[in-house]
Amino acid sequence: MPSQTLKTWPHGAQLLDAHHTRFTLWAPDAHSVSVELKDGRSLQMLPRPEGWFLLDAPCPKGTRYRYCINGEFEVPDPASRAQDGGLDGYSVVVDPDDYPWQNNQWQGRPWHEAVIYELHVGVLGGYGEVAKQLPRLAQMGITAIELMPLAQFSGERNWGYDGALLYAPHDTYGSPAELKQLIDQAHGLGLMVIVDVVYNHFGPQGNYLPTYANPFFNEQTHTPWGAGINYERREVREFFIGNALMWLLEYRFDGLRLDAVHAINHPGFMHELAHQVRQHVEPARQVWLTLENEANQAFLLENDYNAQWNDDGHNVLHVLLTAETDAYYAEFVEDTTQKLARCLSEGFIFQGQNDRHGNARGEPSSHLPPTAFVLFLQNHDQVGNRALGDRLHELCPPQALRAATALLLLSPMIPLLFMGEESAAPEPFLFFTDYTGELAQAVTEGRRKEFADFSSFNSQNPGPGIPDPNVRSTFEHARPSLARADDGQRNNMLALYQQLLRIRHQSIIPRLADAQSLGAHTLAAGAVAARWLMGDNSVLHIALNLSPRPVSHTAAPDTELLFQSQPDVATQLRDRHLLAPYSALVSLVRAPHQSSPAGERP
Repeated sequence: MPSQTLKTWPHGAQLLDAHHTRFTLWAPDAHSVSVELKDGRSLQMLPRPEGWFLLDAPCPKGTRYRYCINGEFEVPDPASRAQDGGLDGYSVVVDPDDYPWQNNQWQGRPWHEAVIYELHVGVLGGYGEVAKQLPRLAQMGITAIELMPLAQFSGERNWGYDGALLYAPHDTYGSPAELKQLIDQAHGLGLMVIVDVVYNHFGPQGNYLPTYANPFFNEQTHTPWGAGINYERREVREFFIGNALMWLLEYRFDGLRLDAVHAINHPGFMHELAHQVRQHVEPARQVWLTLENEANQAFLLENDYNAQWNDDGHNVLHVLLTAETDAYYAEFVEDTTQKLARCLSEGFIFQGQNDRHGNARGEPSSHLPPTAFVLFLQNHDQVGNRALGDRLHELCPPQALRAATALLLLSPMIPLLFMGEESAAPEPFLFFTDYTGELAQAVTEGRRKEFADFSSFNSQNPGPGIPDPNVRSTFEHARPSLARADDGQRNNMLALYQQLLRIRHQSIIPRLADAQSLGAHTLAAGAVAARWLMGDNSVLHIALNLSPRPVSHTAAPDTELLFQSQPDVATQLRDRHLLAPYSALVSLVRAPHQSSPAGERP
């Protein structure tokens, strides 16, 4: 590693004043670098120690530029703040302070208030079209929108996890100013905005770093996407930390969701990133860091990160709802109900047990608060990684889905919805890309091979009906429609989400700070009962039966009914001590000094 006393610079083009820009590139494998301007000028950069090249030049904001390496080939700035013409176009000098923010008093919201709505900006039509949906989402009870990755990728269509220029919002979604306007409008409606970031790999097309900065990568570490990132290099760590700070400080995002950090596997970098964020964000601002992490590393959630997507919770609920047992769902077939009880009681299901590959996975998590886990029934992965992109309402009994939705929206875990879920949108959400040639063919074939472990697609000709990710229609058909006034089934689903979110805001969120589990136990196959001590010393009870049979259960005395997923669930429980098939009952035992606020009962 370089000496810690050596000077480094922020990556990319930094505007010094109205007329001057500092261009900085870390290119340890290059012997010369020049800035090539769109107006035809070529400006030689000055070498600095440890592989840096630097130039202060008379270039105002809006300047279009590229870097020429060794006089042989031109590349975009890896820390480009915007692109004109995609990866093959020019990087653009951006003034980070030129947007006139309207909601300057916004400081965020407490994490326990989060009700997250995940969406894909491109599918919805760009920043302006997303902004049109914000009032509807806020009125429904959503408190945060989470944007799938925005970093510039190859082509026009992509989920976003194939980013090549991580600092540049993708040019087809709108300008940086339009992204800031979307965030500004969200804040005006009381909505937090979270962005998904990918710090574990670059996309397969458009990443030129290996040609002039090979030490950026560690050839000894292998990931599903090739050589691992070399987090031992200070320049590399600062590249990603600078990116995180850009989203949070320049764009005023309220949080980051770090994708697949199990592929990072560098606790030092993970701690440093979180520490730097906390150091640079004003103390009054509430900024949230969440993770996707198959390794279930509880230690990351103890001090540095606020929450993790609870894939374990999704997977066990999916098996109970659909009876699917293919691929990774096979890990949840045995002792399924006990695993759900563990999830509700302790957070993670895998806390050191062996997974289907025989590898120990996870750490004990019972000491963590329930708000350290983001629960979901659907997300971009769990819908889009299905062969046909089908949504959950097409896969399970409607009464069972109502019951599971009650658990999702009324448990003390942080709920996440995927766009269209709230009204049972019929449109599939499929994996899509915009590649050509051999890469396109490889992606298409890989998509079909992915389902070799799924019984519906493992014939001698696997995946004959799986849509091609590179066909434009795969992308265009993914936009979820809004329910029509005469669509009773979809409006019933929407009414359910609205009702449950009203209850969450009235009866769960005010009590959620400092909540802790009191345990969960199985009632019968497919049925569990769970309790949580809430922050005001009341006790939240949720009884859930995802089986087709009634199960024996006795409700706690003096409970106040918050929600029943079917009209007679509470009556059957009181009179016959039976929890109805495909049902959920949510109730509250108030602390002795409490009374019921007016209007709180559903």
